[in-house]
Amino acid sequence: MANTPVSLSIAARMTLNMHSLNNEGGEGNQIQTRMVDIIGDDGLLHTVNAISGDMLKHVLMEHFYRRAREEGLSLCAGCQQFDANRINADSDFIKGAGDTGAALIDGLLQRCAMDDVGGILVTEGGRSVPRKSVCEFGWVVALPERVRTDSYFHVKYALERGPGAARKEESNEHKGANLGQSIFHRPASSGVYAVVCHVELSRVGYNDIAQRYAISAEERQRRTRVLLESLLYSFLEFNGAMRSTQLPHLLALEGFISTSDTATPAPLVSPLLGGSDEPQAYREQAEAIVRALNGAGPQHVRLQTFDTLAEFSQQMRSLIDSITPEAASA
Repeated sequence: MANTPVSLSIAARMTLNMHSLNNEGGEGNQIQTRMVDIIGDDGLLHTVNAISGDMLKHVLMEHFYRRAREEGLSLCAGCQQFDANRINADSDFIKGAGDTGAALIDGLLQRCAMDDVGGILVTEGGRSVPRKSVCEFGWVVALPERVRTDSYFHVKYALERGPGAARKEESNEHKGANLGQSIFHRPASSGVYAVVCHVELSRVGYNDIAQRYAISAEERQRRTRVLLESLLYSFLEFNGAMRSTQLPHLLALEGFISTSDTATPAPLVSPLLGGSDEPQAYREQAEAIVRALNGAGPQHVRLQTFDTLAEFSQQMRSLIDSITPEAASA
C-alpha cells in the first residue's frame, strides 16, 4: 500500500457450526444461550443467536497480550498479569501519575501498549480519566432464517450406581458435592453470522487530550503490527465458552476490508444488508461508497473483498507488512 492506513474496517459473513461461544447463564441444569432482537433486511423483528462485542474485544486483547509479551512491548504491572483492572492495578504508576489528564495519558501511553490500544478508564486515586479504545466491535449476530439453536442432552457418567450410590449422594456428607450421575443440557448454534469491526490505527500512541503522539514512530509501528496480527488471530481462533467440547466449525468467511489513509473514514456496511436473498448487497454498497468517496481524485480509500479465510489472512498479512516506522510517522 502506498500510505499507511489511518483507519480500517472489516465486515464479513461467517458460517459457524455447533458453537456455544457466548451464553447468558444457567437455570437448573439448562444453559441458556444468548439471544437478541434485531430488525432484519426485510424490516421485520427477529430473535437470533448472537455473540457480544465484549467477547470479541476480549479475544483480541488476549491475542494482543501474548504477542506483546513475545515482542517485548511495554506493559503495565496489571497487564503483565492480564488483570482486568489493567493500569489501575499498577500501584507504582498510580502513585507517580500526573494530576492533569494530558500528563496522565502521556504516562499511560508510554507505560502500556495494551491500555493504549484497548482503552481504559483510570479511576484510582479519585481520578476519572478515559483512554478510548482504538478498536470497536459490534455484536456478532446471526442472519434471520439462517441460524438454528438447539439444546442437547448430556450426562455425567458415574461408575458407582444403584441404591447404595443414591443413599451416599443424599447423605449430609456428600450433599451438594455433585458426586453422582447427573444430567444437564447444553445449547449449540449453527448459522451465518454478521461481523463488523473498526480500528483507528492513527490513534495508536496518540494523546487525544494533548493532540500529539506520546511515543516514537518505531514504537507505534511495533504496536500497530501486533494489533493487526492480533486482529487476524481473532478470526483464526474464535475464542469463547465451551470450546473444550464444542469447538466451533468455521466453515466460511467472506466479506471486505476497507482502509483509508486520510481523515475520510474507512466505509463499514453491515453484512445483515441483503439478507439471504442478496448475499453480495453489503459488499456492492461498500464498493459504491468507496467510488463516491474517492471521486476523480487520489484513491485514498481502498476496498478489498475476500471469499475465504485464506484470502482474508493474505490481505491482512499484506497490511501488516506495509506498516513501517516511516509510514507510522506520516
